[in-house]
This record gives sequence, structure tokens and C-alpha cells, in this order.
Amino acid sequence: MQKPDDRGQTGRGLTRARFLAGMAGAGVAGAGVLAAGAARAVAARPGLRHRGVVYTVGEGETPGTAFSTARMRRDLGVIRDRLHADTVDVTGDGVERLTATAAEAAERGLRVWLQPTLGDVPERDILEHLAETGRFAERLRRQGAAVELSVGCEFWLFVPGIVPGADVFERIRNLQQGQVDPVAMQRRLGRFTAKAAAVGRRVFHGRLSYAAAQDDEVDWRLFDIVGIDYYSCFPHRADYARELSRYLRWGKPLAVTEFGTCAYVGAPRTAGMGWDVVDHDKNPEEIKGHLVRSERTQAAYLTQLLDVFSSLGLYAAMAFEFVTPDAPHRPGDPLHDLDLASYSITKTVQDRPFDPASGWHWEPKEAFHALARRYARERPHTAADGGRSRLSTC
Repeated sequence: MQKPDDRGQTGRGLTRARFLAGMAGAGVAGAGVLAAGAARAVAARPGLRHRGVVYTVGEGETPGTAFSTARMRRDLGVIRDRLHADTVDVTGDGVERLTATAAEAAERGLRVWLQPTLGDVPERDILEHLAETGRFAERLRRQGAAVELSVGCEFWLFVPGIVPGADVFERIRNLQQGQVDPVAMQRRLGRFTAKAAAVGRRVFHGRLSYAAAQDDEVDWRLFDIVGIDYYSCFPHRADYARELSRYLRWGKPLAVTEFGTCAYVGAPRTAGMGWDVVDHDKNPEEIKGHLVRSERTQAAYLTQLLDVFSSLGLYAAMAFEFVTPDAPHRPGDPLHDLDLASYSITKTVQDRPFDPASGWHWEPKEAFHALARRYARERPHTAADGGRSRLSTC
């Protein structure tokens, strides 16, 4: 399971649910959405314009899961040729890892959505990390690559000073315990988002975006593309369409910068908190409760959302995520099957379980195959594809 400093789910999902509930109660959440009639809705034709997957380039938690250029190259080949994606969301920290992966993706003809996500360091370091990555994105763009830059992801959790706390874990506790002034927090969030957008504009001259939580207050006038990390679960397709339509009211393309769930029964109903099933106090870490592994549940949720995105004619959707090396699947050992807490569409299998230096490989889950079939159909998209799935997973 990825930790917050590797830009994983640990911090974001938990505080998203609790923080947004508190913000809504304070009358702040959603305040950035334009009032009815204030903006023209985007006229969208059925069909998803760009089909993508998130590819995280962290340094790894153990020697065995350290970043590998050779592995990255193989993975990008799979993303293009077997998953049939046309877009890869290259995210994480480390300018060298980000730029090497973006360059390889562009060389293979993939559209690059480049999103640096350095966290838990001073603001100036985060902005310089963004500037360096953005300068490289601009070089790729001038060379003819299809590339877009996202200035970051859910700043309120990863950028120090927006939410009180010395690190991600302390910020989580403060949010859980209600020790946050939502008005002051929103003011600080807006200030930093504007700074990041200004840095992005200065170094990159293509389309600019940001990956926001669903109910974040964002001034989308700063960006060319509205980006939303989307983890809702509704009983009816019309509910998804109704919720997503509000983001179209800015008159700008909408990209779902993350969507997905875990591979166990009931995971979609956790609304982005499916990862929160690991007891980290145990050694080795254990899965809490008695979860029933279900790759079919994960696959059904992903394809159901793709039906909705296609019917709305969204600009792009990026499934979260391709692989999670630090959440290994341990078949026959459900107590230690950390892949249950992973949103990955592949499962990591260690050569030597519980050995931090072990080599590993990934195997496709049902979600991988389901996405591949759907992405292949979307290439020459048709209106009929948008209405295929009728059963809700929620």
C-alpha cells in the first residue's frame, strides 16, 4: 500500500470523506461552482475523447520496489498496446523519474498528462519541482508531443501550511478531530493554487489543469481543463451524470483525473476510502475485517463509470492506477493480501513474500481486461457504447 509521501491513497481518501463532510456543514464546499446560468455548459457529444490510466513514479518503499526505467518502459508498452489507452497520467515526485517517464510515453505516441506531486516540503520546493517538470513538458510540447500539465493534486492535504500539521499524518488527525478552520484553510488553499497556476503558466504554454477533490472550491478560471478525482457511488447512472454535469458549467473540458475502487465486495460504496482496510500496527501488516476478494466488483465499477463518462462526452478519464508495487497480492493468504487495499488494475506478486528485497511482477486483474475491451471500443467511439451497463455496483 502506498504511503502519502508516495502520493498514494492513504491520506487523500480518508480526509476527502471527512474533510468534505465538515466543509459542507460549514457552507464552504462547492462554493466555487458557478451559479445556474452564470456559465454556458459545454456541449458534449457522446464518447470519451481520451482514455487513460494513472502511472505513479515514486521511488518505492523497499529496495525491491525501487523505480526501474526498464520496468517503466515495459509498462508503457503494455498501456499502449494491451490496455489500448491513448493517455497516461504520469504522476509522483522526482523530476528525473517524471521526465524520463513522460519522454518515453511521448516517444510511444501516448498523450502525456504530466502531474508532479511533491509533498511535505516547503512551498518553494514544491513550486520549483513544478517549474522544473513544467519546463520539460514545454520542451516536449514544442517537439510535437501531445502533452498537458497538471500543477498538482489536492493541495490541501499535501502542501504544508494549508491544513495545520507537520506532516500528512498529523494533518489527517487534525481534520478528523475538527481542529481546522475551514474558512482560513480555504483562503490558504486558494492562495497556493493561484501560485501554482502562475508557475505553470510561466513555464508551460499548453493546456493547464489541476486535480481537485470532488467538492474542492477551485477558481477554474485559472485553468484550461477542469480536473476532478472522482470516487462517487450511486445506485443509478442518472445520479452520476447529474453530479458530473455541474463541473461542465464552467464552459471548459472536464477530465476525470482519477477514478477506481478496490477488488473486494462493497469497495465501491466506500466512496474513495476502500484502501482503509489495513492494520499498520501489525508486523507484518494485516487486512482488517473479513473481506471477500472480488475482482469482478472492481471491474464492474470501472466500466460502469466509463459508460457515464462516455455518455457525457468527457474530455478524458484516467483510471487509478496501473500498478501499486508496495501492496502485494498474496494468494491463499487473505489476512496479508495487501492488494485488497490497492486501486491498481494489476496485482503485484512477489517472488519471495515478505522479503523487502524480493523481485516482483504484476499480473492483470479483471479490471485490466475490462478496461482494455472498453478502451478498444472507444477508439472509434459510438453513442451506443455509452449505455451498455445497466446494473449498479453500489
